[in-house]
Amino acid sequence: MLEFAYPWMFVLLVLPLFWRGSRQTTGGQALQFKPLAKTAAELTNTKVKSNRFSPRLFALAIIWLAIVTSAAQPRWLGEPVSIPLEGRDMMLAVDLSASMNINDMVVEGQNFNRLDTVKRVLREFIINRKGDRLGLILFADAAYQQTPLTFDLLTVQQMLDEAVHGLVGQRTSIGEAVGLAVKRFNTYESSNKVLILLSDGANTSGQIQPLEALELAKAAGVKIYTVGVGAEELVQQGIFGPQMINPSSDLDEQLLTNLATSTGGRYFRARDPKELAQIYQLLDQLEPIARDPLTFRPQQSLLHWPLLIAMLTSFLLLLPQLLRGRYAH
Repeated sequence: MLEFAYPWMFVLLVLPLFWRGSRQTTGGQALQFKPLAKTAAELTNTKVKSNRFSPRLFALAIIWLAIVTSAAQPRWLGEPVSIPLEGRDMMLAVDLSASMNINDMVVEGQNFNRLDTVKRVLREFIINRKGDRLGLILFADAAYQQTPLTFDLLTVQQMLDEAVHGLVGQRTSIGEAVGLAVKRFNTYESSNKVLILLSDGANTSGQIQPLEALELAKAAGVKIYTVGVGAEELVQQGIFGPQMINPSSDLDEQLLTNLATSTGGRYFRARDPKELAQIYQLLDQLEPIARDPLTFRPQQSLLHWPLLIAMLTSFLLLLPQLLRGRYAH
């Protein structure tokens, strides 16, 4: 359906009719706004010299009507679209520390670094979160909120894809990531607050210690699911030939397990993309929260059409004068 954002603007349609009266009450002084005065003079001229149709008067009326219509901001409202009534509030906290650049994750026979693997797996996860509000936190030396809780999953995905190593430092501040998530959750009213924290190391930075953040999470009712990312075996070329090392020796599994179990969540060990994808099954079993019915109608602005009509009509109105001026020279 067609709707006007400011329908009261159509009151201005009668403005030219008051021009003559305004000029008389001001002692005959001309209206200061010359284009409007000229238009009003044409529209209010009561001395009809002939019964013939006046194209100029008609064109001026079309121009004024188009300008007022554009000022009223016409827009087309689409069919109502319902937002799902049930969903979850989830925050994704992704580690961007230097160790996330280790190439120990095997995908289809090729080695990828941990961050790229996390992005790849989370891409499908984000797409499937229909009806959920999703937010994104990136952390290393400190924690930063990239996107608030939102239904706009494409924006969350884009922000995650643009995340790179070193964006927020080189170390790992797990405590600040949890604390920031709790702070953001406290600004929303929901009965289901879920934090999914993915990390490959131990807490080595930040002003908030993980156990302090854990107490805040428990008080706020935030359920934490932690994922320890990184393989346990990696062949590395050394002086004496290939050597088997554990690239995840710095992973603090005890801390991640404590964060999860203390809040009613669960700890996952993701040695490869398949284990990382296990989080799908668990999150689909989470109890959704009931929301009040929400609907919205897509809006498409139409104000450019009356503006175009006004411009074209003005051009046609001035065209004879332009042609006369051209041939006069």
